[in-house]
Amino acid sequence: MQSKLIYVIFAIVVLIAGVLIAISLAPPVANSGGIPHPDIPGMQAGGDGAARLEYIGNLAFAFQCLLLGLIVCLCGLGVSARRRSRELMIYMGSSLGFMLIVWWQMYSSHQAFLESGTTAYFMGFPIATAWQVYGTWLGAIPLILIYSMGFRKYIYTPEDEEKFDSLLAERKVAEQDQAGKQASGPQ
Repeated sequence: MQSKLIYVIFAIVVLIAGVLIAISLAPPVANSGGIPHPDIPGMQAGGDGAARLEYIGNLAFAFQCLLLGLIVCLCGLGVSARRRSRELMIYMGSSLGFMLIVWWQMYSSHQAFLESGTTAYFMGFPIATAWQVYGTWLGAIPLILIYSMGFRKYIYTPEDEEKFDSLLAERKVAEQDQAGKQASGPQ
Protein backbone atom coordinates (compact mmCIF):
# COMPACT_ATOMS: atom_id res chain seq x y z
CA MET A 1 0.00 0.00 0.00
CA GLN A 2 2.91 2.34 0.69
CA SER A 3 3.89 2.95 -2.93
CA LYS A 4 0.45 2.42 -4.46
CA LEU A 5 -1.44 5.03 -2.45
CA ILE A 6 -0.78 7.78 -4.99
CA TYR A 7 -2.27 5.56 -7.72
CA VAL A 8 -5.36 4.96 -5.59
CA ILE A 9 -5.71 8.73 -5.17
CA PHE A 10 -5.33 9.23 -8.91
CA ALA A 11 -7.99 6.58 -9.62
CA ILE A 12 -10.40 8.22 -7.17
CA VAL A 13 -9.87 11.63 -8.78
CA VAL A 14 -10.52 10.16 -12.25
CA LEU A 15 -13.70 8.49 -10.98
CA ILE A 16 -14.83 11.76 -9.37
CA ALA A 17 -14.27 13.53 -12.70
CA GLY A 18 -16.34 10.84 -14.44
CA VAL A 19 -19.17 11.23 -11.93
CA LEU A 20 -19.14 15.01 -12.34
CA ILE A 21 -19.26 14.66 -16.13
CA ALA A 22 -22.18 12.23 -15.85
CA ILE A 23 -24.02 14.67 -13.55
CA SER A 24 -23.40 17.57 -15.91
CA LEU A 25 -24.79 15.52 -18.81
CA ALA A 26 -27.96 14.62 -16.89
CA PRO A 27 -31.17 15.65 -18.58
CA PRO A 28 -32.70 18.77 -17.01
CA VAL A 29 -35.67 18.23 -14.71
CA ALA A 30 -38.68 20.52 -14.99
CA ASN A 31 -38.86 22.98 -12.08
CA SER A 32 -35.61 21.67 -10.60
CA GLY A 33 -34.66 25.23 -9.67
CA GLY A 34 -37.98 25.68 -7.91
CA ILE A 35 -41.16 27.48 -8.83
CA PRO A 36 -42.36 30.93 -7.76
CA HIS A 37 -43.91 30.81 -4.31
CA PRO A 38 -47.67 31.49 -4.51
CA ASP A 39 -47.75 33.85 -1.51
CA ILE A 40 -44.28 35.36 -1.11
CA PRO A 41 -42.94 37.32 -4.08
CA GLY A 42 -39.29 36.76 -4.92
CA MET A 43 -39.15 33.36 -3.15
CA GLN A 44 -38.77 30.05 -4.93
CA ALA A 45 -40.52 26.94 -3.66
CA GLY A 46 -38.62 23.70 -4.18
CA GLY A 47 -39.63 21.45 -7.01
CA ASP A 48 -40.09 17.71 -6.92
CA GLY A 49 -37.10 16.37 -4.96
CA ALA A 50 -37.60 12.77 -6.09
CA ALA A 51 -37.64 13.86 -9.74
CA ARG A 52 -34.46 15.92 -9.25
CA LEU A 53 -32.64 12.95 -7.78
CA GLU A 54 -34.06 10.31 -10.13
CA TYR A 55 -31.03 10.38 -12.42
CA ILE A 56 -28.35 12.08 -10.35
CA GLY A 57 -29.19 10.74 -6.88
CA ASN A 58 -27.02 7.64 -7.19
CA LEU A 59 -24.29 9.71 -8.85
CA ALA A 60 -24.38 12.19 -5.96
CA PHE A 61 -24.15 9.28 -3.53
CA ALA A 62 -21.17 7.86 -5.43
CA PHE A 63 -19.53 11.30 -5.56
CA GLN A 64 -19.69 11.71 -1.79
CA CYS A 65 -18.40 8.16 -1.21
CA LEU A 66 -15.46 8.85 -3.52
CA LEU A 67 -14.83 12.20 -1.84
CA LEU A 68 -14.72 10.58 1.61
CA GLY A 69 -12.33 7.97 0.24
CA LEU A 70 -10.16 10.74 -1.20
CA ILE A 71 -10.04 12.52 2.17
CA VAL A 72 -8.88 9.38 3.95
CA CYS A 73 -6.30 8.61 1.24
CA LEU A 74 -4.91 12.14 1.40
CA CYS A 75 -4.64 11.83 5.18
CA GLY A 76 -2.76 8.58 4.64
CA LEU A 77 -0.50 10.30 2.12
CA GLY A 78 0.42 12.78 4.85
CA VAL A 79 2.08 9.95 6.77
CA SER A 80 5.61 9.04 5.76
CA ALA A 81 5.67 5.95 3.52
CA ARG A 82 7.88 4.10 6.01
CA ARG A 83 5.25 4.64 8.72
CA ARG A 84 2.20 3.52 6.68
CA SER A 85 1.83 0.17 8.37
CA ARG A 86 -0.92 -2.37 7.94
CA GLU A 87 -2.19 -1.30 11.37
CA LEU A 88 -2.51 2.34 10.26
CA MET A 89 -4.28 1.34 7.06
CA ILE A 90 -6.77 -0.72 9.08
CA TYR A 91 -7.44 2.31 11.28
CA MET A 92 -7.86 4.54 8.22
CA GLY A 93 -10.12 2.00 6.51
CA SER A 94 -12.25 1.69 9.65
CA SER A 95 -12.54 5.46 9.78
CA LEU A 96 -13.65 5.51 6.15
CA GLY A 97 -16.19 2.78 6.89
CA PHE A 98 -17.63 4.82 9.74
CA MET A 99 -17.86 7.95 7.57
CA LEU A 100 -19.57 5.94 4.82
CA ILE A 101 -22.13 4.59 7.29
CA VAL A 102 -22.96 8.14 8.41
CA TRP A 103 -23.27 9.27 4.77
CA TRP A 104 -25.43 6.26 3.87
CA GLN A 105 -27.75 7.01 6.81
CA MET A 106 -28.04 10.64 5.74
CA TYR A 107 -28.73 9.76 2.11
CA SER A 108 -31.09 6.84 2.72
CA SER A 109 -33.17 8.73 5.29
CA HIS A 110 -33.55 11.60 2.80
CA GLN A 111 -34.57 9.15 0.07
CA ALA A 112 -37.09 7.55 2.45
CA PHE A 113 -38.56 11.00 3.12
CA LEU A 114 -38.86 11.69 -0.61
CA GLU A 115 -40.64 8.37 -1.16
CA SER A 116 -43.01 8.53 1.81
CA GLY A 117 -43.34 12.26 2.46
CA THR A 118 -43.04 11.63 6.20
CA THR A 119 -40.11 11.54 8.57
CA ALA A 120 -39.34 11.07 12.21
CA TYR A 121 -37.47 13.67 14.24
CA PHE A 122 -34.31 13.42 16.32
CA MET A 123 -33.26 16.19 18.70
CA GLY A 124 -35.42 18.73 16.89
CA PHE A 125 -34.46 17.87 13.31
CA PRO A 126 -35.87 15.57 10.64
CA ILE A 127 -33.81 12.36 10.58
CA ALA A 128 -31.84 13.20 7.42
CA THR A 129 -31.02 16.66 8.75
CA ALA A 130 -30.10 15.21 12.15
CA TRP A 131 -27.60 12.91 10.44
CA GLN A 132 -26.23 15.96 8.65
CA VAL A 133 -25.99 18.13 11.76
CA TYR A 134 -24.81 15.54 14.27
CA GLY A 135 -23.33 12.81 12.11
CA THR A 136 -21.08 14.80 9.79
CA TRP A 137 -18.75 16.02 12.53
CA LEU A 138 -19.07 12.69 14.34
CA GLY A 139 -17.83 10.88 11.22
CA ALA A 140 -14.53 12.80 11.32
CA ILE A 141 -13.74 11.98 14.94
CA PRO A 142 -11.99 8.65 14.14
CA LEU A 143 -9.52 10.46 11.85
CA ILE A 144 -8.88 13.03 14.57
CA LEU A 145 -8.31 10.24 17.10
CA ILE A 146 -5.93 8.41 14.76
CA TYR A 147 -3.92 11.60 14.30
CA SER A 148 -3.97 12.59 17.98
CA MET A 149 -3.30 9.19 19.52
CA GLY A 150 -0.97 8.00 16.79
CA PHE A 151 1.00 11.22 16.34
CA ARG A 152 4.17 9.96 18.04
CA LYS A 153 3.88 6.59 16.31
CA TYR A 154 3.02 7.61 12.74
CA ILE A 155 3.66 11.33 12.25
CA TYR A 156 6.54 12.60 14.42
CA THR A 157 8.32 9.74 16.14
CA PRO A 158 11.00 10.08 18.83
CA GLU A 159 13.57 9.07 16.18
CA ASP A 160 12.35 11.89 13.94
CA GLU A 161 12.67 14.30 16.85
CA GLU A 162 16.25 13.18 17.54
CA LYS A 163 17.18 13.65 13.87
CA PHE A 164 15.58 17.08 13.86
CA ASP A 165 17.39 18.11 17.05
CA SER A 166 20.72 16.97 15.62
CA LEU A 167 20.08 18.97 12.44
CA LEU A 168 19.32 22.04 14.55
CA ALA A 169 22.55 21.50 16.51
CA GLU A 170 24.55 21.18 13.27
CA ARG A 171 22.95 24.35 11.94
CA LYS A 172 23.74 26.23 15.15
CA VAL A 173 27.40 25.16 14.96
CA ALA A 174 27.58 26.18 11.30
CA GLU A 175 26.02 29.58 12.08
CA GLN A 176 28.48 30.13 14.94
CA ASP A 177 31.40 29.22 12.67
CA GLN A 178 30.09 31.62 10.03
CA ALA A 179 29.64 34.38 12.62
CA GLY A 180 33.17 33.76 13.92
CA LYS A 181 34.63 34.07 10.42
CA GLN A 182 32.74 37.29 9.79
CA ALA A 183 33.82 38.76 13.17
CA SER A 184 37.48 38.10 12.52
CA GLY A 185 37.21 39.92 9.20
CA PRO A 186 39.11 39.29 5.98
CA GLN A 187 42.60 37.89 6.31
